[in-house]
Amino acid sequence: MLRLTPESIESIANRELHARAEGEIERVRKLGGDILVLDDGVYPSLLRETYDPPVVLYVKGAWSECLERPCVALVGSRRCSTYGQNAALMLSRELAQRGVTIISGLARGIDAAAHRGALEAGGRTVAVMGTGLDQVYPRDHKKLSEEILKQNGALVTQFPLGTPPVSENFPYRNRVISGVSLGVVVIEAAENSGSLITARLAMEQNREVFAVPGNITSRNSFGTNYLIKGAGAKLVQQWQDVAAELPAEIAAQLLPPPSKKSKKKGELVDQLQLAPSNLSEHERAIFKLLSTDTPQQIDALVESTKLSITQLTSALLNLEMRELIRALPGKCFVRKL
Repeated sequence: MLRLTPESIESIANRELHARAEGEIERVRKLGGDILVLDDGVYPSLLRETYDPPVVLYVKGAWSECLERPCVALVGSRRCSTYGQNAALMLSRELAQRGVTIISGLARGIDAAAHRGALEAGGRTVAVMGTGLDQVYPRDHKKLSEEILKQNGALVTQFPLGTPPVSENFPYRNRVISGVSLGVVVIEAAENSGSLITARLAMEQNREVFAVPGNITSRNSFGTNYLIKGAGAKLVQQWQDVAAELPAEIAAQLLPPPSKKSKKKGELVDQLQLAPSNLSEHERAIFKLLSTDTPQQIDALVESTKLSITQLTSALLNLEMRELIRALPGKCFVRKL
């Protein structure tokens, strides 16, 4: 039996831990990532200010440039409606166009729409993961994660390599989403949604909390409507509602100066209702029947337009190729925002 002193045991243990840490760092760097430690000067300052921030962050991509910009998180239901998806696309696109980094969790539904809206705008977005850097979840978002990195976005996680997508990881992930952001926008959330956890964490971290109001008959609207009615969240209808609540110096950069010309009531025209001038007669008839929120099934379009199925599918294809409409599962169609 070996009789080792406590000092010798500690020295052996430290050497083993040191070797494991060096191996982890090497594997992360082979993936093109890096590891940030809490007392690093480059650790995200907003996150460091929160209660009990992660001691270690694994990062990949242009994380420094992304997190140096004003950051706003958009989160919501995985099983979102067309309305929720469109709201996420619109808000993330408008904010990203103005230099705001969009933070979300790489999940299906609202998260994916938020990331894609930022990418469509040519802006930056950060995916905060509930897995290791080498474990993209869900798997079908591997391409989305690659697009985020290709467009100077970033992947961030507090979990070591090889960490699988177990359910207990995601509340910790949510803490990082709110922690690196100036505010959190919730778009569709059921009563026991993880997005409500993110909103609660944001409030605890003294972040701004916003919510997009929803249909009172939809279970996915319970969380957002509750946040507005009972938790003091700011109601969001457009990107300016978010920008106006950010720190004054950031809001001043984002918001346009007030117009000196007053506009009479009814003078503003909803551009979504206007069909482009160069549409064919068939395309115009279809476009006028579609909205951004309520999908129209192809059979209903045949009945309403009185077009043959050949004429209808040809016109739908042309509209889709011009990115004026989107095809949804079940041969349904909506206008594209």
